[in-house]
Amino acid sequence: MTGMNLRANFHTHTCLCDGADTPEDMVRAALEKGFDHLGFSGHVDLSPTMDIPAYQKEIRRLQQKYAGQIEILLGGEFDLIFPHPEISGFEYRIGSCHYVEPAGEPIPVDLSAEMLEKALKEYYGGDGYALCRDYYRREAMVAERLSCDVIGHFDLILKYNGELGFVEEEDPRYLGPAMETLEVLTGCGAAFEINTRQIRRGRMYPARRLLRQLREWKAELLISSDAHRAEELDHGFAEAAALAADCGFDHVNGLTVKEGKPVLYPIGLAKEGQR
Repeated sequence: MTGMNLRANFHTHTCLCDGADTPEDMVRAALEKGFDHLGFSGHVDLSPTMDIPAYQKEIRRLQQKYAGQIEILLGGEFDLIFPHPEISGFEYRIGSCHYVEPAGEPIPVDLSAEMLEKALKEYYGGDGYALCRDYYRREAMVAERLSCDVIGHFDLILKYNGELGFVEEEDPRYLGPAMETLEVLTGCGAAFEINTRQIRRGRMYPARRLLRQLREWKAELLISSDAHRAEELDHGFAEAAALAADCGFDHVNGLTVKEGKPVLYPIGLAKEGQR
């Protein structure tokens, strides 16, 4: 078991993009859970119909309304397929890769197993390692092109690997490109999130093998639930903390804003018997 005093989530979606609840519903739920920080990360690119000015206005309203009760951060999740680095007004950025783009056609890797299997057959000749190489080639550009502060769900490409079995996750043909990309992104200085959204599938991102490498490279971590509903705000936090500790980390991080810039603050991890 691992002890942790994590009362924050920084990967949070609402009904203003593809979530279910209003931003204020999320704030109220966070307060009920005893949170002291809540970061909103509306899809800036994955949902092109999101009204970005309206989103920013609402989060700023909540920042004022709940000042002194909880620190609310105005973030965005940017996707490599639509970088838009010129969009301003965000206090932090999550950089993500949700797509591959064979033959110039963007195809989401996380929307459905059926869609991914179809793309695998049509564009990669059924070669899952070629699919993953293409994904990590794109992922390697996330930090530089998006000027992001956090790397989101690094190995999202594996979401449906349990169902489709398109790669062996310990095979060098998979691990090689994944590790090369991990090293590139670590060198950019962004923190990596342990994303717990798919814990029901028995998966957290990044996988244990990758987290151990991140520890060797002295990367910084956040734990985020990628919440799309209020009840998901702290989903899987205990399991993620235990995983981080098992991989050799003695702390994870939260985010705060100082002088208009996002700053990490450490949150200690304590193994059973050390608390």
